[in-house]
Amino acid sequence: MPERLPQDDELTGGDPTALAWGPLDLANDGIVLLDRNGCITDANARALALLQCTLPAVSGRDVWDAVPEEIAEQHESATAKALQTSARHAFVAHQKFEGSWIEYTFRRQASGYVVNLSDVSSTQQLQRLLEDSERYNQLLFEANPNAMWMFDSRSLRILAANQAAVSFYGIPRKEFVTLRMGALFPDGEGAALLSSLGPREAGREVQFQLQLCKQQKMDGQLVLVELACGHVDWNEHQAVLVSLADVTQRHLGDSALRRVNVELEQTLARRQTELTTAKRDLDTFTHAVSSDLRDSLHVANGFATTLAEKYSSVLDGQGLHYVSRIQASTRQLSKLVDDLRTLAQLSQLSGDLERIDLVPVCRSLVAELAKRDPGRLVAIEMAAMLPLVGDRRLLATALACLLGNAWKFTSKKTEAWIKVALLPGKTPDELVLVVSDNGAGFDAAYSGKLFSAFQRLHSSADFPGNGLGLAIVKGVAARHGGDVWAESTEQSGASFFMTLAQGAVSAP
Repeated sequence: MPERLPQDDELTGGDPTALAWGPLDLANDGIVLLDRNGCITDANARALALLQCTLPAVSGRDVWDAVPEEIAEQHESATAKALQTSARHAFVAHQKFEGSWIEYTFRRQASGYVVNLSDVSSTQQLQRLLEDSERYNQLLFEANPNAMWMFDSRSLRILAANQAAVSFYGIPRKEFVTLRMGALFPDGEGAALLSSLGPREAGREVQFQLQLCKQQKMDGQLVLVELACGHVDWNEHQAVLVSLADVTQRHLGDSALRRVNVELEQTLARRQTELTTAKRDLDTFTHAVSSDLRDSLHVANGFATTLAEKYSSVLDGQGLHYVSRIQASTRQLSKLVDDLRTLAQLSQLSGDLERIDLVPVCRSLVAELAKRDPGRLVAIEMAAMLPLVGDRRLLATALACLLGNAWKFTSKKTEAWIKVALLPGKTPDELVLVVSDNGAGFDAAYSGKLFSAFQRLHSSADFPGNGLGLAIVKGVAARHGGDVWAESTEQSGASFFMTLAQGAVSAP
């Protein structure tokens, strides 16, 4: 040994004190017995396990030969010196290979020394975690962008302030920690803060309280802040942590926002009045169109029909042609009135959702078309059922426009067909209604104009109409939370699509 362990009689003047113990293996800790020269005479199983050796291998050898080399180099000399003046010396060493922490306790006894070995890994890990946590908390406190400071809940002395607080108040850190918390509160508002905190309750989590108050900077400027305060433990002090945010500008902004809101409410009220007036005027116009104008058209058409029936014998061919033109024009104008009324009233229709099957609706509409044009034969293709959720009245209106267009634009086909189908949408709660035909089609370059009112891509001489049908279809799709588009291939046939959101149906 570089430095031998001191002999017992060198320290006690020849009056050794014997230590008594039971069988070594009854102890929970590892025990190693050394003679006066520091050589191992005995060891229990726990000690041999911690040293990772057997008794025959170390018996009679210096104890420092049995411990890891780096531990012996670090602690052998200090232990020998300590035991020259004390009967006990202890140290904790890290056994890196095993990743464990062992506490070695050397005690002098009559026949030599006894060494206790205890595995303190769990204690050391907890201690290191605690130290890491304290360092982490300190780092978070210092690096936090919000101004934060801490004061002792008893003396009210400020214990710490982070850099954000130093910058906010304009107070140097060294001076900051000499102040009492009341120095930062004007007009005694600090006392109100303390009374609002109340006593700390042991065992409860930290409860932070928010409040608005004023703070005073070093230059005397007062600012409005939002404070968050709560009891914490800080470096063995019962402290209060204060975190603040400057809300002066926000407060001014809120005041300005309130003024803007008042102005917006007044503007909204004026717009609401204007809208009510416009709606009343529209209702008046719609009533006039749907009642007075339609009645006049009905009368004009009736007289033209009577003229054709009673005076056809005295009218020449040109006269009969004129009468026929009058009848066609009144019918077309009557249809325009009906479509305008439908388009104007779309936004006011109920929009009540229900589970419906479109097949009976389509069959009824096709039967009406065939009744008006009995000489035509058109193949209608659709599934046995077309179930969906929607407004029956609105969807019937849209289908009347789509099927009417398909019937009209296939009129020059010898083998005409119309298909009606439901396809899945882009999302699970969406369906796409498709009406296709093999009619005249349209130029795809102008498809964006199809759904605008009064937009026509064909001559009225070829295909009569007023250009409102697809605008009505677009309005119906919008009432169902959907959209519309159309496709045509080389002007041969067309397909019209409506997306329909499938909302929940209210219970009756």
